[in-house]
Order: sequence, then C-alpha cells, then structure tokens
Amino acid sequence: MSTEVTKLVAEPRTQFGKGAARKIRRADKIPAVMYGHGTAPVHITLPGHAAMLALKHTNALLTLVIEGEEHMALAKDVQRDPIKPFIEHVDLVVVRKGEKVTVEIGVHTEGEAAPETVVTTALATLEVEVEATNIPEWVTISVEGLEAGSQILAGQVELPAGAELVTDPEYLVVNVTQQQSEEELEAELEEAEAEAGIEREDGDEDEESGDGASEGTASDDAEGEGSDES
Repeated sequence: MSTEVTKLVAEPRTQFGKGAARKIRRADKIPAVMYGHGTAPVHITLPGHAAMLALKHTNALLTLVIEGEEHMALAKDVQRDPIKPFIEHVDLVVVRKGEKVTVEIGVHTEGEAAPETVVTTALATLEVEVEATNIPEWVTISVEGLEAGSQILAGQVELPAGAELVTDPEYLVVNVTQQQSEEELEAELEEAEAEAGIEREDGDEDEESGDGASEGTASDDAEGEGSDES
C-alpha cells in the first residue's frame, strides 16, 4: 500500500489561457486546478521539478501548502506532453483522512505458466474503492503453472486489505492460451488475407527462371548466327 504523502508549496493562479500556461511552464512551474467537497475550483501553480518527481506514480497523494494552509489532494488527471518530458496540467481532487476514493490500479502478473502457453493481460487496470491514504500502486496476480484455457476474472483477483472491487467482477483480467505452431500461424494469416481479399502472387520464381531461359535461348541464337557468318 502507498502511504507516502509529498508536500508541495503551491501558489494561487489568476491568469488563464494557453499563453498564461506557457508562461507558467517556462518558469519551471505546472498549472493545476484543485476541486472537491463542494468547494469552488482553486487554480494554482505547482513547483515543476518537485511536482514531476511526486507525480511519477499514478494516484499520487499530495499535501499542498497554499498561502500557509495545507490541503490534502489526490492527482486525478495528469496531462503530459506527448513528445517533450514535461507536464502540461494537473487536476487534483481534495481528499480527507479516512475518506474512501475510487481509483484505478495497475495489474501485474508473476510466475511462469505451463510450457507452450501464452499469458495475456486482458485488463491492464482494476477500479477499486480504497482509503485515500492507503492506495495500492498495483495488484499482483500469480500465473504460476496455469494450463492453457485458464482464465482469471476480476472477481477472482485477491485485492490488498481494505480495497473493494468496483470493476465488474465478470471482466476477464488474465487469459492463458495454447501457444500456436508456425503452421497454425501461417494458416491464420492465409485465412485473414483471403477474408481481406488479398491474393498471394505465386509463380514469381517460375517467371524469373522462365526469363532466364529466354535470355539463354536468345544468346544461343546470336552465337549460331555468328558462326554462320564466319
């Protein structure tokens, strides 16, 4: 369970829009908004480097010091630049000790399934309800020795103490299937190509060998003509 709370000193923000946001980021700060518990949204800026470190993990819990007053908040939405390594904006939800929140946690698998099987994680995250100060980073599922045809549903996943499943318990999380042979894969590929109307070009090698034969015949004819002239 994650119980670490990072303290950041935030500043109130009064300027908005893309231009203001760019100016904030150039100053190594991050624009953010904090809301929840029926209060009006509070627009703030976070210290860039410290916030980047704190938000490396999902569901980061922060203590924000705004004009001397502390607020506990959960990072609900972190918008990252798709190319450059910086955060564009953060949505924060005010939480209180003992309060339960609904969050998504990652799914990790461990162990080795039976030989010649393939393990597929069909659901990368599970939605759970848990105390805000006790959010697990992920849930671990063992696939040790599982045979082909084995399936693990959301309701069968053992959750950390205090966490309650919100995801539909019938959702497939992990699927173990039989590893396919090269012949089976080739057959599937041919079937998919046929359904898509793609025709394979057969006889390319025959055409190449045929061209070679024609060239050889032409060469023989040329040699024959030369001998007649001599």
